[in-house]
Amino acid sequence: MTASGYTLLPFLALVVGLVAMLVYALLRVASVARDARRRSREAGGETALLSAALQEAVTKLKTQERAMAARADASERLSGEIISSLTAGLLVVGLNGEVRILNPAGRRMLEVLDAAPLAAYQRSPREGPLFEVIDECLRGGAAIVRREVRLPEVGRGLYVGVTVSPLFDGEGQLHGAICLFSDLTSVKDLEEQLRLKNSLATLGELTAGIAHEFRNGLATIAGYGKLLDPAALPDAYRPYVEGIRTEAESLGLVVTNFLSFARPAEFTRSRVELRAVCERAAEEVRVEARALGGSVEVVGEFGAVLGDEVLLRQVFSNLLRNAVEACAGAAVSPSIVISSEIDGELGVSRIAVNDNGPGIEPSARERVFRPFFTSKRNGTGLGLALVQKIVVFHNGRVSVGASPAGGASLQVTMPTAG
Repeated sequence: MTASGYTLLPFLALVVGLVAMLVYALLRVASVARDARRRSREAGGETALLSAALQEAVTKLKTQERAMAARADASERLSGEIISSLTAGLLVVGLNGEVRILNPAGRRMLEVLDAAPLAAYQRSPREGPLFEVIDECLRGGAAIVRREVRLPEVGRGLYVGVTVSPLFDGEGQLHGAICLFSDLTSVKDLEEQLRLKNSLATLGELTAGIAHEFRNGLATIAGYGKLLDPAALPDAYRPYVEGIRTEAESLGLVVTNFLSFARPAEFTRSRVELRAVCERAAEEVRVEARALGGSVEVVGEFGAVLGDEVLLRQVFSNLLRNAVEACAGAAVSPSIVISSEIDGELGVSRIAVNDNGPGIEPSARERVFRPFFTSKRNGTGLGLALVQKIVVFHNGRVSVGASPAGGASLQVTMPTAG
C-alpha cells in the first residue's frame, strides 16, 4: 500500500463509522415507527371492540325497554278489557269518596251517561245507600260481603247485591275501596211474584168454600124475591121487595167476582199480541168515554206475550173502566191513554193506563190490590185484586203511580214472548 493509501485509511474508517451510525439510526427509527403503528393498530382494535360492546348493550337495553313497555301496555289493555267486560258494576273510590273507576256495566245500572266525567259523579243522592256501605267499609277497614241495597231513585227502584273490599297499598296503608254490585231487581220481582202466587192460592183455598155457601143462600133469597109479585102487594111493601131483589143481585155479583178471584188460575198459554188486546179493550169503553166528552187512545210499541187472551183483555178492560169511572166521579171529561214500550234488554213489555182523574193517594197505592179495598161508593173492591192475580199468574207485575196528566197510572209489566 502506498503512503497516500495509508493517509486515506482513517478517513475511510470515519466514513464507514458515520454510515454505520446512520444505518443504525434509520433502523431504530423504522423499529420505533413499526412499534408505533402496531400499538396504534392494537389501540384502535380495543376502541372498536369497546364501542361495539357499548352499542350492543345499548341495543339490548332498548329492546328490553320496548318489551317492558309492550308488556305494560298489554297489561293495561287487559285490565281495561276485563273492567269493560264485567257484567257486574265496578266502583273504585278513594278515602275521600272520589270516584276513580266506574265501569260501563255500573254506569248502565246507575244510569250514568258514558260521556259523563267521573269528577261530576261524587256521592250523588241517587246512590246514597251504595256510598253508605262503602263508607262503612272505609271506616272499619273490613270487607262487606253480599249485602242487599235498594236505590229507590234509580229507575223504578233498583235492588243491588253489594260486596265492598278495602284497598291497601304495598305498605298496608288503606287508600280506598273496591265495590262490586249486581242487579237483583229481577230476582226480587220473581220473589214477589212467588209470594203473591202463594198468598193468592192460599186465600182462594180458604175462602172459596165460604163464598159458595153465601152464593147458595143468596140464590135462595133471590128466588123467593122473584116469587113475590109486587102488583099483588100493598103499595107500602113494594119498595121492600124491590130492595130485596136489588141487594140480592148486587151481593150475587160480589160473590161471583170473589169466586173468580178465589178460583185457581187456569188458562191455556198462546202467543197474544198486546196491541190487539188493548185496542179491543179500548173499544169496549170508548163509547162510554165519548158520552162523557172524553177519549181513549192507544199509543206506543206493543209486543207479544205468552198467555190467555181472554184473561188479558179482562185485565185491561177492568183498568180502563176504573179510569173512566174515576174521571166521571171527579166530573172531568176522561182523557185515557194506553201507552206501551218494550225493554229489549230485560225482555219485558210495559203497558201503562194513564188517566186525568183524581189519581190515587200515595198512602193508598200499596192497598189498592187488596180484596175489598175500594174508594168507590158502589165498588166491590175486587177489580184490581183480580187484575193483579191475572198479571201475576202471567209472570208479570202491576203497580200504581201518577200519570203525566195528574191522574192515576196503572202500569203492567210482563215478559215478552220468545
